[in-house]
Amino acid sequence: MNNLNTHKRLIDWIDQLAAKGKIAFSIEEMRVAFPENSDASLNLAINRLSKKNKVISVSNGFYLIISSQYASRGILPPTVFLDGLMKYYKKPYYLSLLNAAVFYGASHQQPQEFFVITGFPQMRVTNKKGVKINYISKKNISEKYTENRKTESGYIKISSAILTATDLIQFQKRVGGLSRVATVLEELTVEIKADSITVDFVKEIPLVTLQRLGYILDKILNKEILAEKLYNTCLLAELKFNRKPLSESGEKKGFPFNEKWKLIINIEVEPDI
Repeated sequence: MNNLNTHKRLIDWIDQLAAKGKIAFSIEEMRVAFPENSDASLNLAINRLSKKNKVISVSNGFYLIISSQYASRGILPPTVFLDGLMKYYKKPYYLSLLNAAVFYGASHQQPQEFFVITGFPQMRVTNKKGVKINYISKKNISEKYTENRKTESGYIKISSAILTATDLIQFQKRVGGLSRVATVLEELTVEIKADSITVDFVKEIPLVTLQRLGYILDKILNKEILAEKLYNTCLLAELKFNRKPLSESGEKKGFPFNEKWKLIINIEVEPDI
């Protein structure tokens, strides 16, 4: 079968997928749909469509269908295609950090990059058409602390409000430091329910992350109710705080010490509120 015919049939097939509401397809689906074609001929046809901005490969073997709505961008928003991409890789995931915080009302902190928590092995950064998705690996990805949010193509998993808060603390260097984290937390705490801070939850979070979150809630944002719930839950979980610096990268001598949260207050956290 000649390449021109393959190209036309591929266009028809992609149009049929789009008509059914599909926004993406994989190389495996193409092989099933065109069993008589070699990978070389399929890749040639795909390359032609890519040059015309009809499709784009965002990862090896995973292609987005570019509708007229997104023709000027040449790519779909990550919130639209992320769930399909992670299902393609058969990996657990959730949207996190500033990207998750936006779903909870922290809208003035619009992120320039996307951050996705997933499992090991570490995935390489997706960087296409000005869209950058960073992947952070964790050993355990528990769906108990994630939520499904509706998108135009289906659903996307995001971290719960309390998990978003702890991730922001744990990975604060990825979002600009603790002062920016505190700014986001001021808005995010409106959505954090005290009963979401459970013994099971705190046992899954690095201890120093809980200490830093507790201190910021308590002493910087004056969220005493949430801070006390976090502190008392850590006691119930029989977690013992260790002497740690508020900032890992700062000096550790000659600074005041917070006895409750066992933190050396070696930086000044200044939220923009």
